[in-house]
Amino acid sequence: MAYLINPEDQDLLDSVREFCEKEIKEQCKEYDVSGEWPAEIYKKAAELGYNGLEVPKEYGGLGLERITVAALMEEFAKADAGFASTITASNLALKAVLIGGSEEQKQHCCDLLMDGNHGAFCLTEPMAGSDAGNSKTTAVREGDEYILNGRKCFITNGGVASFYVVTAMTDKSQGVKGMSAFLVEAGTPGLSTGNHENKMGIRTSNTCDVVLEDCRIPASALMGAEGEGYKIAMKTLDMSRAWVGCGAVGIAQRAIDEAVAYGKQRVTFGKPILKNQALQFKIADMEIRTETARQMVAHALRLMDAGLPYGRESAIAKCYAGDVAGQNALEAIQMLGGYGYSREYPVEKLLRDAKIFQIFEGTNEIQRMVIGKSVIGKF
Repeated sequence: MAYLINPEDQDLLDSVREFCEKEIKEQCKEYDVSGEWPAEIYKKAAELGYNGLEVPKEYGGLGLERITVAALMEEFAKADAGFASTITASNLALKAVLIGGSEEQKQHCCDLLMDGNHGAFCLTEPMAGSDAGNSKTTAVREGDEYILNGRKCFITNGGVASFYVVTAMTDKSQGVKGMSAFLVEAGTPGLSTGNHENKMGIRTSNTCDVVLEDCRIPASALMGAEGEGYKIAMKTLDMSRAWVGCGAVGIAQRAIDEAVAYGKQRVTFGKPILKNQALQFKIADMEIRTETARQMVAHALRLMDAGLPYGRESAIAKCYAGDVAGQNALEAIQMLGGYGYSREYPVEKLLRDAKIFQIFEGTNEIQRMVIGKSVIGKF
């Protein structure tokens, strides 16, 4: 663990690590096979307050430093990346509310998370993934209400959330400047969810479509002003990408742990395979990549704490860490040989889980566009 956290937060880190070992690491193997959402595990986590780790102190939270939360999220991701993604997705929705919501909306969503509920951030659509401005979901003002119509896809926590942050076009003629953001409560008539996606990885997270059919919400559900939805969404993603990188670091670290554990006990030609310098170098490269990714995440979080620009650094952290997670998982499989390819061992799952970290929260191709433009500038 290379994050430097306050000594007073060490007990919390120890309790999270113990929870991961006792309640997540082994139990989630079954859910990875079945694809079922492990409700009981999330219930236990909620009872310990793990849903509200990012709730600010002024809204009833612990007011933890971002570096502390990063250390906790890495532990969750080491145990099971799907579990970590569920917690992160709730906090993704919360970030949007904290960025663009009213004081009443902020307090309401913080209370929901502190009570063990989940949130969902609904931006992606079938024809509007990386091209978020191509949104087809509409919001029409009618008196003191908005009527929402559209379909969001690949929404993490879509089927289990208590609140949804939904982007919709209030003025299509304005392009992205005509996008607005709304806070929609679960159970609102006209809001429904599709079937849980049968995913390649992070199978312990819930992912589904969110459908809006003549969904009437009060005008007070608008976050900020009309036309501010795209800005709110992009600011949210800028902030959240570092947290995605944190989850990827957890996968990369687990790959190292599994490879080392196997390499110490696997004997060939009369000695443990980690006695071979070639494999020691492989472990060294995995460690170099992981620690570099971890410190990139930490740097982006420190910039956030300091109130300095962090968009480029957050994109770098997400992009690099996502690539590293996949690289380390592949190396771990190679070190285990045929066993690495078997589902009896955990490293093949790491590779399946790692892949999505190059895709969601903006693909790594999009991150490279963001990073490249920040270096090149306008010309």
